[in-house]
Amino acid sequence: MIAGGRQTRVRQERGAAARKLGRRAEVVAALWLMMKGYRILGFRLATPLGEIDLLAQRGKVLAVVEVKQRATIEDALDAVTPTQRDRLRRAAAHVSAHRMALRDLFVRLDLIALAPGRAPRHLPNAWGAA
Repeated sequence: MIAGGRQTRVRQERGAAARKLGRRAEVVAALWLMMKGYRILGFRLATPLGEIDLLAQRGKVLAVVEVKQRATIEDALDAVTPTQRDRLRRAAAHVSAHRMALRDLFVRLDLIALAPGRAPRHLPNAWGAA
């Protein structure tokens, strides 16, 4: 019983560390987008269809951004599965349909890949329009 409790605690600590890293990555990604002229509309937006890491706007473009941090940029670029892309696409459609101010914007799915010691890599329209 004690070993099981220890495994649970270790798992919880790893999860907390991963969430902290994820939040940090999202802040870095948001700052990167702001330097490129985007306005950040939201972080970690929960929808009934999935979570959106970042929601950003520049002009008439609404960027629904997935943020991935891995050991290398290449690993981060490969980290989004087809299931995650579908979830992101559905969440993007939900947000744009349910927020009046966003309805007239072109919705685009972007990816920001991060790795230690490297500049962020922003892929606008990474998987096509939402």
